Amino acid sequence: MTAEDNIALVQQQFEAFGRGHVDVALAAVADEVDWLAPVSARPGSLPWAGHRRSRPQVADYFRELSSAVRPQPFQDLTFTAAGDRVVVEGRNRGMVLATGRPYEHEWVMVFTIHGGQVVRFRHYYDPADITQALD
Repeated sequence: MTAEDNIALVQQQFEAFGRGHVDVALAAVADEVDWLAPVSARPGSLPWAGHRRSRPQVADYFRELSSAVRPQPFQDLTFTAAGDRVVVEGRNRGMVLATGRPYEHEWVMVFTIHGGQVVRFRHYYDPADITQALD
């Protein structure tokens, strides 16, 4: 796949997730994956944080995330690709469901694509705003 194909694949994942079609987004995740989100969180600090190694575990990640927060649509997305990597820079805000408190932060996601599937994912952001909103 070309860098442009890889960007298109990641954009399709964002569109599917934005419409609530997590199953469509998951279809592009390899059976065996190296998924870490968020990279900067201490274990146990966020209910959804952690390392996932399979598509079913990534599905659990999305379930845990959506049961804890209600994100608004992502903003200011910039997609950059080099070889098998796609870097997405963005911003999002949302609300923690348990407290009703808002959060907002900028982030960077790095996808590694092989054979039309995501084989590695890293989500970088400072979780302080969400951690505060959880309290």
